[in-house]
Amino acid sequence: MARLITVVWCAVAVLLCAAAGASWVEEAANPIRMVAGVEAEVVRVIGQCRRALKFARFMSRFGKSYRSEEEMRERYEIFSQNLRFIRSHNKNRLPYTLSVNHFADWTWEEFKRHRLGAAQNCSATLNGNHKLTDAVLPPTKDWRKEGIVSDVKDQGSCGSCWTFSTTGALEAAYAQAFGKSISLSEQQLVDCAGRFNNFGCNGGLPSQAFEYIKYNGGLETEEAYPYTGKDGVCKFSAENVAVQVIDSVNITLGAENELKHAVAFVRPVSVAFQVVNGFHFYENGVYTSDICGSTSQDVNHAVLAVGYGVENGVPYWLIKNSWGESWGENGYFKMELGKNMCGVATCASYPVVA
Repeated sequence: MARLITVVWCAVAVLLCAAAGASWVEEAANPIRMVAGVEAEVVRVIGQCRRALKFARFMSRFGKSYRSEEEMRERYEIFSQNLRFIRSHNKNRLPYTLSVNHFADWTWEEFKRHRLGAAQNCSATLNGNHKLTDAVLPPTKDWRKEGIVSDVKDQGSCGSCWTFSTTGALEAAYAQAFGKSISLSEQQLVDCAGRFNNFGCNGGLPSQAFEYIKYNGGLETEEAYPYTGKDGVCKFSAENVAVQVIDSVNITLGAENELKHAVAFVRPVSVAFQVVNGFHFYENGVYTSDICGSTSQDVNHAVLAVGYGVENGVPYWLIKNSWGESWGENGYFKMELGKNMCGVATCASYPVVA
């Protein structure tokens, strides 16, 4: 009976692969080949077809493993659906492209649960305190070229993006002020910043994290208080403080001119925006969307604006993410500038360090 089920499943899988053969993203004309290791296991469970082999290569590339054959089949179906989504999007020739990445075997609901925080009401930005000047803005800006932007990190399966946006802004401010790099503790913020209306792996805001650090007396280094990617008990030690916040500056809600001025003349700025389905497969180009929101109740992911520019006639923000260097453009993405796209200027702030 088990053999019959396996044979039936393989037959169905081959039909699905054949029916969707034009939907996979690369090398559709490659011949089906015999494979070893992970690929052999996938072929045994799913059946031999191009999409199954692509799924096996996906598993190998991203170190995926599953608890049972049933789960492998479920993940294969999700992977196949995501491939169709990616292929369909890329046919539209929008200014950005999508591609298979390590999220390709997750449903959208799983992704939201593991990677995004709950929307936060960033009321601190209703009346910003960034000061505009009459200085002419440079046509492009990239703080990476000035050596103050720290390496891309990976938040893992914890909605702690706000802590990485916070440390990214602080690490840049520290490097700018003191001429040396530093890696600061996201885990301290996850564990200890709750009294300032932050919620650990369930979300928070950089502006509120800056306030916590200011009144707490500082933030420890990554080495002293390492990241675990889960909520824990606060273990802050004042003797390990590496940076202090003496003030923070908020960009007026929705004021992209203020945000651009700050990024041009001050340093990288913590921002937030609404991630909608599909963004997590971003590969390159200038991201734009007509379905994302831009209010303080819409934004659900905090990141770091490190520059701006123009690509193929489309102005963009250059933004550092916290999903690892293998995601997007080496951990970065570009988002259309000039429309408060997905609320990028809705919850923006930067710290002043000592």
